[in-house]
Amino acid sequence: MLRAVSTSLGTARAASTAAKRNLPNIVLVDAVRTPFVVSGTVFKDLMAVDLQKEAIKALVEKTNLPYDKLDHIICGTVIQECKTSNIAREAALLAGVPDNIPAHTVTLACISSNVAITQGMGMLATGNANAIIAGGVELLSDVPIRYNRKARKAMLGMNKAKDVGSKLKIGGEIAKNLLSPELPAVAEFSTGETMGHSGDRLAAAFNVSRREQDEFAIRSHTLASEAAKNGKFTDIIPVFLDGKKPKTIKEDNGIRVSTIEKLSTLKPAFVKPHGTVTAANASYLTDGASAALIMTEEYALANGFKPKAYLRDYLYVAQDPKDQLLLSPAYVIPKLLDKAGLGLKDIDVFEIHEAFAGQVLANLNAMDSDYFCKDHMKRAGKFGRVPMDKLNLWGGSLSIGHPFGATGVRLAAHSAHRLKEEKGQYAVIAACAAGGHGVGMLLEAYGK
Repeated sequence: MLRAVSTSLGTARAASTAAKRNLPNIVLVDAVRTPFVVSGTVFKDLMAVDLQKEAIKALVEKTNLPYDKLDHIICGTVIQECKTSNIAREAALLAGVPDNIPAHTVTLACISSNVAITQGMGMLATGNANAIIAGGVELLSDVPIRYNRKARKAMLGMNKAKDVGSKLKIGGEIAKNLLSPELPAVAEFSTGETMGHSGDRLAAAFNVSRREQDEFAIRSHTLASEAAKNGKFTDIIPVFLDGKKPKTIKEDNGIRVSTIEKLSTLKPAFVKPHGTVTAANASYLTDGASAALIMTEEYALANGFKPKAYLRDYLYVAQDPKDQLLLSPAYVIPKLLDKAGLGLKDIDVFEIHEAFAGQVLANLNAMDSDYFCKDHMKRAGKFGRVPMDKLNLWGGSLSIGHPFGATGVRLAAHSAHRLKEEKGQYAVIAACAAGGHGVGMLLEAYGK
């Protein structure tokens, strides 16, 4: 039966609702991540599989996890390297995990490692596993670039050409198209629009000013800098880089505290000349990997593991991928809390993924809007505003960085650690993702 501490009417209702599901308690035992670094810097010569390997290996060492206690590995990633298409399996083998432990890879844009966690939760809840590593990785320093389709078609046809004339004709077609490569898509396939354009339009729709966005970005970097200096990022594991000048990377390198005066001089990055999204108030391309160990509570305690938090519930949403591409937190937070029988006041910690400063602020405004909640969410009225003094107090994706496939585990780790430090009971994670998708997750402090 699921455990919950009844400290208010809201949490009492949450406990009874959860208990009716008659599922085992699922816990986050621990989580790690490599430093999150700006793409094109210190990890530029690695492969994504190298980073995921480091995260898995470090997690196993940190938790003293015997391999005979591990049932499955799930990792998320977005921009896949074709040589390691099942990157979870390849990373596991490189990390020394025995080959009889299955591993598979999932992808759902920026919430890919959330999918890894929740798939693992499903396997644990149904008795198909007792212990799972869930992680994710992204290395945007090196992305697959293809010849265009005409060149690829010609190359494939070369093997079938039977005479010199045919081969020369195909060779000419290849040569003609060699200088027109296809880069990985930076736009939504369904709309042809970049996420930055959507962020700009969302900020305008919910009346978020350029100054508010810049101030939120400064807040994110300032809080992350303070957290790093005060030793909060205990989830970071060092990565040793071999080579002519060996070195060990021990910290995130994208955190930069600036001033409103400096940020106000930057030009719009997407909607020119009047847009409000800039390079400074948007998350940057990032390399990094993460891994979390999740178990049933019974199995964890029976085998000497001390959990950090309960993984109580989760919910996925999807909506219009054009005008509402980044609005998933506004949709999922009320639905998740309704499902759990909780209200905003019951939540002590919020960790909302920061794709753009304007995106976070627009979502906060949406949940506090009678019009949005009535017309789009079919609620009786506005849901309410997430308190800023509970939101992303160690910084977020704007400052720490956002390796697409890895961020979900980082959000879970920071939620669990903040619950302990702030002596809270419940934490909510929310994140948007490409395609108009989003996820919400509910964590509870572990009290034993």
